Amino acid sequence: MRPRVTSEIGRLREVVVHRPGLELRRLTPANKDGLLFDELVWVGKAQEEHDGFAATLEAEGVHVRRFADLLRSALADEEVRRELIDGIATADTCGSELVDRVRGHLVDLPVSELVTHLTGGLTVAEVPGAGDGFVGGVLGSAAFLLPPLPNMVFTRDPSAWVGGGVILSPMHKTARQAERRLWQTVYTHHPDFAARAPTWYGGDDRDYAPATVEGGDVLVLSPECVAVGLSERTHPIAVENLAAELFAAGACAWVLAIDLPKARQTMHLDTVMTVVDADAMVLWPRVPQLCTAYRIEPGDRPATPARAGARMRVTEQPDLVRALADGLGVDHLRVVGTGEDEVASDREQWDDGNNTLALRPGVVVAYERNVDTNRRLSEAGIEVLEIESFELPRGRGGPRCMSCPVVRDAVEPAAPLTQAPR
Repeated sequence: MRPRVTSEIGRLREVVVHRPGLELRRLTPANKDGLLFDELVWVGKAQEEHDGFAATLEAEGVHVRRFADLLRSALADEEVRRELIDGIATADTCGSELVDRVRGHLVDLPVSELVTHLTGGLTVAEVPGAGDGFVGGVLGSAAFLLPPLPNMVFTRDPSAWVGGGVILSPMHKTARQAERRLWQTVYTHHPDFAARAPTWYGGDDRDYAPATVEGGDVLVLSPECVAVGLSERTHPIAVENLAAELFAAGACAWVLAIDLPKARQTMHLDTVMTVVDADAMVLWPRVPQLCTAYRIEPGDRPATPARAGARMRVTEQPDLVRALADGLGVDHLRVVGTGEDEVASDREQWDDGNNTLALRPGVVVAYERNVDTNRRLSEAGIEVLEIESFELPRGRGGPRCMSCPVVRDAVEPAAPLTQAPR
């Protein structure tokens, strides 16, 4: 099946996940904050929980692709391996006298071991002779020559499919920026993806800052509307540029930009809302008061590849819930609040109660720890498939964060709106 995602709730056919490994074992009290984790992780338990997550998806008929397997296949070609290694092991990352030694060590590794270190990092001690020179000697044996990527478990952020194309996210945080090159390698060289889909944003190696965007901020509400969060990690410049590309390609009719508080608690749009049914969303109750929404549409002269900068129409939306309903193409949006009261809603929002993954309309995967939110979803007629969540949430991400949907079925169009969208 060709990659295509035109909603958040169409039956999920294929998804990419990443089973955490060596990269989580690299977390220490000294580096965890810089690597964007709140606490150290019991790795074996996190792997057990992730295996349960994947098993839940497979039991529902989803084809689960493991990122490490995809990367191994893409790196079966020696030329591809050398190209990737030369791009990540440079004089700037290793030092001029050490870079060739590091490259040679990586080239000589079996492909499976190479993939382990591309995601799990590489220390001075792991490269024979690296500690003898100036850089290795000063930094010490435990210093990283390649950084570990513990956030790889959250496959939603570096890669988000919209329609028949993909966003390869230029990531905001330094700890995550190396992930994009690995995803580029898969999409360029794996036979199931190579040359099969356009890249809407992030397709080259340039430095996009400040115009960064992350997949957790992208919700495909319908074939006509894509919602994008303006968060601490997704910049308005990126949203405008992405909208221009989507409009030029006819990938959507309008973009709903939602301005979020710039805080870790609300780092992405999917930390405060996700779609759970054709006419329903789970929503942190504070969102309507804290967020401002803007409807972005092509201007009178639609953008084209040759004129991507054509002026767009931007309209502030007075009612966020109404704007979300318009994006979904429904008259009325059923809103399921996070938690039973103000305290519970804040606790369960922090614990990823909003971060559900829809497998089909009305069926979602959610963390079992969010008892109140899951009960409220059930009372609203949503089937909740609960998964364990003792260790996985320590990096601030739930089932949606841990999944990159590649293929979803189309959803039957809703009945026409009885009022024109604003």
